[in-house]
Amino acid sequence: MHAVVITEPGGPDVLRWTEVADPVPGPGEVVVDVTAAGVNRADLMQRQGFYPPPAGAPPYPGLECSGTVSAIGSGVTKFKAGDEVCALLSGGGYAEKVAVPEGQLLPRPESVTLTEAASFPETACTVYSNVFMTARLQPGEIILIHGGGSGIGTMAIQQAKNAGATVAVTAGSQEKLEACKRLGADIAINYREENFTESLKRATDNHGVDVILDIIGAAYLADNVDALAVGGRMVTIGMQKGSKAELDLGKLMTKRATISATTLRARPKEQKAEIVQAVKEHVWPLIEDRKITPVIYRELPFPDAAEAHRIMEASTNIGKILLRAQ
Repeated sequence: MHAVVITEPGGPDVLRWTEVADPVPGPGEVVVDVTAAGVNRADLMQRQGFYPPPAGAPPYPGLECSGTVSAIGSGVTKFKAGDEVCALLSGGGYAEKVAVPEGQLLPRPESVTLTEAASFPETACTVYSNVFMTARLQPGEIILIHGGGSGIGTMAIQQAKNAGATVAVTAGSQEKLEACKRLGADIAINYREENFTESLKRATDNHGVDVILDIIGAAYLADNVDALAVGGRMVTIGMQKGSKAELDLGKLMTKRATISATTLRARPKEQKAEIVQAVKEHVWPLIEDRKITPVIYRELPFPDAAEAHRIMEASTNIGKILLRAQ
């Protein structure tokens, strides 16, 4: 088979479409013939040498894919050859084939194409596990989603609105803010022109926000704590603007607020299977009913992975970037 190989740490041009060995399914695994794969910021970090795959994962980037089951290992009971699926991966999605633990597979929703299904696994699992399983967002609460125009952001808006929350977002252009509003965002803040904390105080009558989904990291820590309501919960899932910052514990204690930080990729497969099952139960019906829809910015063939990374680095995309089989 062929895969996108990282020849050495560096810029997008280090990605090469290269012939490699085919995967073999181990016990409890299936091999998926890949139709499409989602591009995520973690892939950019891996390419740069900052986010190596966990032990046992393929060395190629790609944390989600869609495709057709072509082979099954011993002990597999829920899927068979020919099933159309999408999958949460520890790596290896940028390839013609990938081996996946059975517990990380989801059936293709009937409401979307097999290519479109590649836009869901990483975003749906990341959002649901952090916003609902960790931060416990409740109907009637207010959530702030940073990077509302991103793949994670567009999925988070839709999940939160369907849960009955009031949704606030930040984004860096009017085009992105308008896209967020079309998806259901109630409060849209251009972080280049406004201080989001002050804007949120005005918009919420000084209540603040009950939940924050943060992809920025250190640069936003102080402002995020300011924006939290009493009893607020913040989950950090990215460090786009730094990993170290000073935290005012007194303010956090006064608000009786909590901060969590998580990653999904390196979790044990048992935890991933639990998250995937929760997504199947709570998110997949919303996709089937078209209450959550794919937001896809662009599709490119696998050999053009470098261009996909350039687009993501420029942050011009609204929604997901996909790589697809030719």
